[in-house]
Amino acid sequence: MDHLRAPLAGVPAIGPTLRAYSGLRVRDESTVRTADILGRIGSLEVRLARTAADVRRAQHLRFNVFYKEMSAIPDATVLLARRDIDPFDAVCDHLLVVDHAACKDGACSCRRTGDHFAGTCANRTGKPRVVGTYRLLRQDMAERHVGFYSAGEFDIAALLARHGGLRFLELGRSCVLPPYRNKRTVELLWHGIWTYVLQHRLDVMIGCASLEGTDPDRLASPLSFLHHFARAPEPWRTCALPRRYVEMNRMRKTAIDRKAALHALPPLIKGYLRLGASIGDGAVIDRQFGTTDVLIVLPVSAISTRYIEHFGSTAERHAA
Repeated sequence: MDHLRAPLAGVPAIGPTLRAYSGLRVRDESTVRTADILGRIGSLEVRLARTAADVRRAQHLRFNVFYKEMSAIPDATVLLARRDIDPFDAVCDHLLVVDHAACKDGACSCRRTGDHFAGTCANRTGKPRVVGTYRLLRQDMAERHVGFYSAGEFDIAALLARHGGLRFLELGRSCVLPPYRNKRTVELLWHGIWTYVLQHRLDVMIGCASLEGTDPDRLASPLSFLHHFARAPEPWRTCALPRRYVEMNRMRKTAIDRKAALHALPPLIKGYLRLGASIGDGAVIDRQFGTTDVLIVLPVSAISTRYIEHFGSTAERHAA
């Protein structure tokens, strides 16, 4: 599964950085408290991280997926901690999918299958194994602390200014362990996000989605497909920052093999498009993570009716 994230814009404050390293969060002044457990399917449960240890387990999972499995290049802090850490961890909510059946009675099924990752297995702690995560950053928390993560790549300020009466949620750092990359886990993650959106009465979801590789010419087909067939309508369109802007319109619309272009898109981006999302103007090269990023814009009002019916208008389908 792909991941959503963007580089930092500027040097962050030291406070959030130290908190994030410890797994601690800054005080959330919202009057809304999201339920601890957001849904269940079989042995899988989706919930929010409530302790510093929970956040550190999510960071361990991200490290193993982004840096060990994929091609991200760690800085000294990440390498020393063996956790994927940045200051946004201190101001975000962390959505976790845990498997209560993964490790029981000292018999670790993930170790037997070769999929054991240090820091994500519950064998030594007696806690359920963290197998998937998403990071959620509400606009109120972003504005009080470190801003939006995607503002390091895209002109998010212009988008917010055009929709000043709406409440935005940024999605990021999505990843799932290899054995769990299936419909059930992804559906549970999205059930958790939908429940969170409803409880906080959020209006728009945004985030950076990644295509593997840093050569836009080799990604000409999927990038051009997104430009011609999935570009956000004008009220929702915003551009990559000028210093980072990479043209997505690399092929004529008539020259695109739509079937091949769709096949080349990462599953996460295809999932967003099915939900009703559209794409910002311009892509951004992220050399640290070895990806080319596009901006996802998903107003709640644009979500396909069939998906709302699937999860339930009150998120009752997989309710805990």
